[in-house]
Parts: sequence; structure tokens; C-alpha cells
Amino acid sequence: MGVVTRRRRRSARAAVAALILQIPHFLRLLFGLMRDGRVSSLDKALVIGAIVYVLTPIDMLPDFLGFLGMVDDLYLLALVFDRLIVRAGPELVHEHWGGDREALRFLVEGLEEIGSFVPTPVRRLIRGRVKAA
Repeated sequence: MGVVTRRRRRSARAAVAALILQIPHFLRLLFGLMRDGRVSSLDKALVIGAIVYVLTPIDMLPDFLGFLGMVDDLYLLALVFDRLIVRAGPELVHEHWGGDREALRFLVEGLEEIGSFVPTPVRRLIRGRVKAA
């Protein structure tokens, strides 16, 4: 494993750890956007679909693989949340965000970092399905 790969993984771990601290603000944002009539029904449906996927036992990477088995779930959630936030737009996101703006910026950037844990073929498949919707 090269130095660049180790740094990237360390950076991804730090991003995930920091995101965990923002969960209350993120939940407020998520629920606010899901209830807001100005947000696309398709984006809301994708979020609900991703949550259902995470809760079902059928996965692209089975959960019995330990951490690796949960990473595809996290990546799918990160992609649909990222899509929801981007398509809602900055004004609407700031309206529903309860934390500071720097934490929100870090949250949005951190969503993509989660993908570094996912094997490339699985990452391409998931990203293609979310972007195609």
C-alpha cells in the first residue's frame, strides 16, 4: 500500500469521524429537506430508497464481510444525500441547517470521501445508478 493511499484512507477516516459529530445538525437538515415542498419528489424518493436498501439484508457487498460490507451502504447514502443537498440548492440547505457554515461545508465535502473505502467497481456501479436517476 503506497503512502498516497494511506494518506487518503486516513483523510477519509478523519472525515467520517468529523461527520459523526454533525449527526444532529445533519438529521435536522435531512428532515427539513424531506418535508420541504420545494425539494424534488425524485430526490426524496431516492433518499427513502437508499434507506430501505440499507435496512434490507440484500447488498452488493454482504454485511457479513464486516466493515467492507457496510461501506457500500454508507456510500449509497452519501451519494443520495449529496444529490439531495446539491439539487435543493444553497439557500434551501442553509435555511434548514442548524450548525455553523464551516461544518456544513465539511459535511458536503466529507460525503464524497466516504467513497474511498468502497472498491472501485462497486463505487462506479452505485454512482452510475444514482446519477442516472
